[in-house]
Amino acid sequence: MRRIYLDHSATTPVHPRVALVAMQYMLRDYGNSSSIHAEGGAAKQAMERARAQVAEFIGAEPREIVFTSGATESNNLALKGIAHAAGDRGKHVITTAVEHHAVLHTCDDLEKEGFRVTRLPVDATGRVTPSDVEAAIEEDTILISVMMANNEIGSLQPIAEIAEIARAREIPFHTDAVQAAGQVPVDVGELGVDLASFSAHKMYGPKGVGVLYVRRGVRIKPQVFGGHHEGRMRAGTENIPGIAAMGEACVLAGEELEYRQKHITTLRDRLIAGLEDGTIPDVILNGHRTERLPSNVNVCIPGVEGEAMLLHLDMKGIAASSGSACTSGSLEASHVLLAMGLKHEIAHGSLRMTLGRENTVEDVDYVLETLPGIVENLRAMSAWKPGDATAFEE
Repeated sequence: MRRIYLDHSATTPVHPRVALVAMQYMLRDYGNSSSIHAEGGAAKQAMERARAQVAEFIGAEPREIVFTSGATESNNLALKGIAHAAGDRGKHVITTAVEHHAVLHTCDDLEKEGFRVTRLPVDATGRVTPSDVEAAIEEDTILISVMMANNEIGSLQPIAEIAEIARAREIPFHTDAVQAAGQVPVDVGELGVDLASFSAHKMYGPKGVGVLYVRRGVRIKPQVFGGHHEGRMRAGTENIPGIAAMGEACVLAGEELEYRQKHITTLRDRLIAGLEDGTIPDVILNGHRTERLPSNVNVCIPGVEGEAMLLHLDMKGIAASSGSACTSGSLEASHVLLAMGLKHEIAHGSLRMTLGRENTVEDVDYVLETLPGIVENLRAMSAWKPGDATAFEE
C-alpha cells in the first residue's frame, strides 16, 4: 500500500545529506569535543562549524548559540534560566494560552516556585493581540514568551511587534520558533527577540538535538550542571553527530527555503480548497487563513471523532494527526482549539495534516478522494445532522 506522510509538524524524515553528516561523526570522527587529542579536536571543529551554520541561518552570532537535547530543553532553559536569574527584579511571567506544553508546563512548575504567570487569551484564529501583551505587563514582569508559529493550527504570531513592546520595557522576550524554522524566514535580529528555541527534527534533521539562541548580554542561569560545556550554559558531553547534522539541516533549509515555501504553500492551498468545496459538509478551517505556516492544514469536522478519522486514514495509507504529537493518546480536546473558543464536541473532531518538501499534488488529491467516504461512514454512526450546532462557545 502507498503511504502518504502528512505529519511533518510531529517530525520530519532526516534528509539523506543530513544523515550522512551524522554518520560521519558516529563512525569515523567520533571523538569527545572536550578531549585535547586529534580526535577530540575534529569533534570540536565539527561542533563549532555547526554553531556557525545555525547562527548564520537565524541571523545570530555563533557565541549566541547553545546546543541542547531538543526544543523542550531549550524552552525549559529559556524560561527557568531567565526566571532564576531575575533575583529580586520580579516574579511575573507572560505567555499565551496556546503555547506548546513544553512552555505551559514549565510555567506551571514556575508557579509552584512562587512565580506568577499570565496566560493571555487569543482570538478565533489563535493569535494574540500585541496590545494585550502590553496591557499585561506589570512592574515585576521579568519575561514574555510567545511562540512564533503554533504547532497545531499553524497560525503565525506578531512576534516583531511584541518584541518591540518588550524591548521598550527592557523585558527579555523568548519565542518558541520550532515550527517556523525551515518554513518561513527566521532572523532573530530582525524579529528583535532575546531568546529563541529550535529543534533539528522539525527541519529534516535528527531527533535529540536542539538550540537555544541567547542574545549576547542576556543573563540566564544554567539548569543542568556538571561541566564547562556550552559556555557553562548547559553541562554534558555534546551530541556531536546530532549537532553536526543540525548544522547541515540549517544549511539545507537556507538553500531550499524559497522552494519549500512556494511548493508546500501550493499544496496547502489545494488541500484547503478541496476540503472546503462542500464535498464534506460543515468543515471548519482552524487558524488564520493567511498568517499561517505553509505546511499546516487543521480542520474540525463536526460529528466525527478525530481519533477515528486518524485510524481510518492510516488504514488507507495516510499518516496525519489530531493535534500535537506530545499529547497523542490524550482523550482531552486540544487546549489550542478550546482557547480559540471552539466547543468541546467540535474540537474533538480536529484533523491536522502537515505537508513536507516531498509531498506531491497526487498526495493531496488522494487525501481529497479518500477522506469524504471516511467522514460519511463515521457520521452515519453518529447522531450528527448538517447544521446541528454552532462551532463556537456563545
